[in-house]
Amino acid sequence: MTSLQRFTRRSRDDLARRVARDIPDGAYVNLGIGAPTRVANFLPADREIFLHSENGLLGMGPAPAPGEEDPELINAGKEPVTLLRGGAYFHHGDSFAMMRGGHLDICVLGAFQVSLAGDLANWHTGAPDAIPAVGGAMDLAIGARRVFVMMDLFTKGGQSKLVRECSYPVTGLACVDRIYSDVAVIDLRADGAWVTEMVEDIDLARLCALTGLVLRAEGVS
Repeated sequence: MTSLQRFTRRSRDDLARRVARDIPDGAYVNLGIGAPTRVANFLPADREIFLHSENGLLGMGPAPAPGEEDPELINAGKEPVTLLRGGAYFHHGDSFAMMRGGHLDICVLGAFQVSLAGDLANWHTGAPDAIPAVGGAMDLAIGARRVFVMMDLFTKGGQSKLVRECSYPVTGLACVDRIYSDVAVIDLRADGAWVTEMVEDIDLARLCALTGLVLRAEGVS
């Protein structure tokens, strides 16, 4: 058993639920392809939150019930979605204008790597056989007012995805504000990386040892 298997790790749904808690009422939010789309299923019912998709949707709701999918209503990841009352769909050129024009409060993205400086690498591993898929990630990384990353903190091989410097092609520089990982929630600030939450059976010293980084703690030990 590796050291990474000896502590609790949050599931993708747990992470989505945790991210949803931090999205404020009235926010305009883009949920990236993959795991971040799950956030839509856990948004608090007492908040009005406007979900945006770069293929041209605003006002998305949660995933449809089985059998109620509309093949012409999908998100950027080609997954079926619902449209809330008052929602709209439009040309993707207009959608990218929203992204690039600073009209989104938050975007939630996945990542291959995030650096301590907040650099994001999430579109290509650099491997010769990998298929690059940048999509709208670069536009979101520089256009959204806040960038949240939702990811596993370690690769399957045990390497930390939070790194001193990204070794993969970079999507955006100094753009990530917060990391929601299966092990910890980490804020990236001008004075370093601050751990604000951890799973119960790990401490800061061990987290630093596993990542190979100097991390600071706020509200945790």
